[in-house]
Amino acid sequence: MMRCRGLLLAVCCALVALVVSPRAAVAREYVAIFNFGDSLADAGNLCVDGIPDYLVTARPPYGQTYFGYPTGRVSDGRVVIDFIAQELGLPLLPPSKARNATFHRGANFAITGATSLDTAFFHEHGLGHAVWNSDSLHAQIKWFQDMKPAICNNSTQECRDLFRRSLFIVGEFGGNDYAAPLFAFRPLEEAHAMIPHVVDSIGRGVEKLIGEGAVDLVVPGVLPTGCFPLYLSIFFPKQNPEKYYGPRTGCVKELNTLSWAHNAALQRKIAELRKKHPGVRIVYADYYTPAVQFVLHAEKWGEFILLSVFARVSDRCSSSAMAIGEHDLILPPVRITTTSVG
Repeated sequence: MMRCRGLLLAVCCALVALVVSPRAAVAREYVAIFNFGDSLADAGNLCVDGIPDYLVTARPPYGQTYFGYPTGRVSDGRVVIDFIAQELGLPLLPPSKARNATFHRGANFAITGATSLDTAFFHEHGLGHAVWNSDSLHAQIKWFQDMKPAICNNSTQECRDLFRRSLFIVGEFGGNDYAAPLFAFRPLEEAHAMIPHVVDSIGRGVEKLIGEGAVDLVVPGVLPTGCFPLYLSIFFPKQNPEKYYGPRTGCVKELNTLSWAHNAALQRKIAELRKKHPGVRIVYADYYTPAVQFVLHAEKWGEFILLSVFARVSDRCSSSAMAIGEHDLILPPVRITTTSVG
């Protein structure tokens, strides 16, 4: 389900630093990027076959600050993958469903509402009604596999050579999976019980891409769900609100704990995959920490009123990264300029 993200989209701009920072790993020159994800990175896949009536992101003011018109991106300008491509000297990735597009420099398979788990999982758990998009991570990987003949001229070796020199970004995934039980007002324990399934699914997706020849992959964690305005408006206790909200952030504590637990499990999974595939570089990207820093210290990062998550953000940002160990990065907040407050 599409989530209200406002300012939190700007956190993702910091992922640019992960890719281009010389401290992250040995500097590499990528010839293509293949991106998988949800609304944080959708460049228009949801709109290729027409604009659904419910899709406000395909109408103004979305797209106004960079493209000058709506593109289907959940932003008033660019999204994270656009910044990464430009920093690496590559063209903006076309949506994978775009007609008459060229995909030799990469493709963006992300689509709004995407989940890690396939739709069958939600139907089996009585949550089919809460998931409106069937284009999971594994569906996107199938699109990628179906596209290979067009990318590599039907040459298996040519594909593997290309993919070894390409960057693969897998996610973030998980936010829409957990939204299903949350929006169905199921007990929070049901969302926590999904974590192993969601993380295992991401791990399988990563291994599928490694099997296709990927050797450089970035796998982001989820944002702090409890800070999203949408969840703050839904989960509003009538009594003793101090028990539900963090005293410093004002975010829903239990929902942020869910996000933290997902990210911890995902990092363990990535550690397993590194051991299993020693010749592959798999980098975990931390979205959670900088998002919380935005909320805690909003005055440092732009022009904000109260909770910075209520700001609509322009697509102008700059970033820097701090390497943590050899593979993991915490991405500090980027300074942004708000265009309006709503």
